[in-house]
Amino acid sequence: MKLKTPGEIDAMAVAGKAAAKTLQRMKTVIAPGMTTMDLEEVAREELKANGARPALLGYHPRFSRVPYEFAACISVNDEVIHGQPSASKVLREGDVVGLDLVADVDGWLADTAITVPVGAINVKAQRLLSITQEALRHGISKAVAGGRMGDVSSAVQRLVERNGFGIIRELSGHGVGSEVHEEGIDVPNFGLPGKGIPLRPGMTFCIEPMVTAGNPAIKHRQGDPWAVLTRDGSIGAHFEHTVAITEDGPRILTLLN
Repeated sequence: MKLKTPGEIDAMAVAGKAAAKTLQRMKTVIAPGMTTMDLEEVAREELKANGARPALLGYHPRFSRVPYEFAACISVNDEVIHGQPSASKVLREGDVVGLDLVADVDGWLADTAITVPVGAINVKAQRLLSITQEALRHGISKAVAGGRMGDVSSAVQRLVERNGFGIIRELSGHGVGSEVHEEGIDVPNFGLPGKGIPLRPGMTFCIEPMVTAGNPAIKHRQGDPWAVLTRDGSIGAHFEHTVAITEDGPRILTLLN
């Protein structure tokens, strides 16, 4: 576990602002008829304009046999996370799209994600997005020094399951800072209050609820080493912030302002 100094946390916040600006730009331009590769190009351009490098481009974690070849993960409908952009994947009215990226500024990284509608979406899809985003806020509120990771995890779980949606248990948040995935910190989206690792000032990690409208069982598409899909074809939602534990409470590092 790599505890960060206040100056290092400030440096991560610079990367976080670049990441947030990039997601906001992608959200603004998304429309029916675009391809997910169109959005990938926006991500690359906006990260560069904000002085950031796309940390996912060429990223090769131990759990994958091949490097990731894009700046952003763009996941549509039943793709919950890690959808790869494609010039043949056209967005349609009513789709929901997860946008996930990691910005690198001078070697300090921040990871963030949102899920956005394409045009008008149905009531259940809109509620899924709202509840997942609210679950992220609940989790962040528990990310305080002296607490436990289970406080964060259980806050996410309770909000999601109380509203009838499914938590994907195989996937979790993670440490981040000088690497995309730093060892020593996992952030499950389920758990018990008072359990898990102690939360200490200087810890930096991603809280990222990954939630489904139906059964939370997942699968992988044949020939695709990255995308995680719902097994029953129900839509998924994914919201994420990079958070630092400070003496004054949780500091969200991936905000526009």
